[in-house]
Amino acid sequence: MRTGKAATLLGVSVKTLQRWEREGRLIPVARTDSNRRLSPETQIREVIGLRQANHAPTKLVASCRVTSAAQRTDLANQRNVLEEFVAAKGLAGVECIEEIGSGLNFKRKRFLARMDAIGRRDVTMLILAHRDRLTRFGVEWFEHDAKTHGCAVLVLTQERLSPEPEMGQDVMTIVHGCSSRRYGLRNYRKQVDAALKQDAHGVKKAQQCN
Repeated sequence: MRTGKAATLLGVSVKTLQRWEREGRLIPVARTDSNRRLSPETQIREVIGLRQANHAPTKLVASCRVTSAAQRTDLANQRNVLEEFVAAKGLAGVECIEEIGSGLNFKRKRFLARMDAIGRRDVTMLILAHRDRLTRFGVEWFEHDAKTHGCAVLVLTQERLSPEPEMGQDVMTIVHGCSSRRYGLRNYRKQVDAALKQDAHGVKKAQQCN
């Protein structure tokens, strides 16, 4: 079984399987001509059985986020609202995660750690004050991924906890990115035009020589 398929069956990343190999927990039986690992299917099934028998996810996570450190007051307000909601619902053992970083940045360490935990089925519920506290765009996909891994996403839809200045800042980031890309395309177009002119000059010179 190829590593990618094995990772999908186990619900982990390819890097996790590579780490398990280094730790001696999962040993490939062979490699393909392109040096890709082939893991024994019986061992994969055994690991799946152990994970299903021992895995009992119970973690609930309440997640807060602001874009910059200057918004710590907003961050505290989010946390207070989430904690009040959790207490009112009688939910126990809820971990509250605070995060500072742009909603356009999908490489945020705590965001990735949270999604990895959901991928491992370690989280049964993710609680958000507002949908854009997870990401500015693409929230629907992340909600779908969470539900696919047994994690319910509960959004309080508190508009007042979605700071308006953040939206302007994110829009400016997008505009800057588009402008930079357009400028890059303009430079690329100039290089293409110059190359075409040089080729045309070379063809004309060759014709004159003939």
